[in-house]
Amino acid sequence: MRKIIISIICITFLLTSSNAQEKLNINITKSSIKWIGEYTFYFGGHNGFINFIKGHFIKTGELITGGEFLIDMNSITNTDIKKIKARKSLVEHLKQADFFDTKKHPLAKLVITGVYYNSDASMNIHALLTIKNITKPIKFNAIPNYKEKSLAAKFKIDRREWDVNYKSKIRNSAISDAIGFEVKLKL
Repeated sequence: MRKIIISIICITFLLTSSNAQEKLNINITKSSIKWIGEYTFYFGGHNGFINFIKGHFIKTGELITGGEFLIDMNSITNTDIKKIKARKSLVEHLKQADFFDTKKHPLAKLVITGVYYNSDASMNIHALLTIKNITKPIKFNAIPNYKEKSLAAKFKIDRREWDVNYKSKIRNSAISDAIGFEVKLKL
């Protein structure tokens, strides 16, 4: 009887420890979010960065199974405009109500709801993205680098779904409805 009880305890311990979850915090100083906005009718556009406030992955066993990332929308910058006054003007406009309305909505959030592993070691990630207090599901591919403890992803969203509704009065300077993101996460 004693052997049976010990066996049950050992099996229970092995099952619960193999499914144990671990929280892996990202290094916010080594992680980045690059945004890319393009013009609709000609090549070009603008880009810059937004900072993480905090973020983490959920690791279950040996696999990443979830995560949550908080983004400071007031940290938005521009990196392609060389003139300081023009760069500052664009950044201030991006913070206005027709873009990200950062006074009312200073934070954005991404919550990973599912991770699906491909045979080529890439991942399909399903997530909920909240911008301007609007939450919508998104899907994107990501490439992990286990040696460097990092993950890289690129994706686009339709800005109109998050109430980013700026419309140019000049047809030739109309911006695309898509906003691109290049994300690099490092532990």
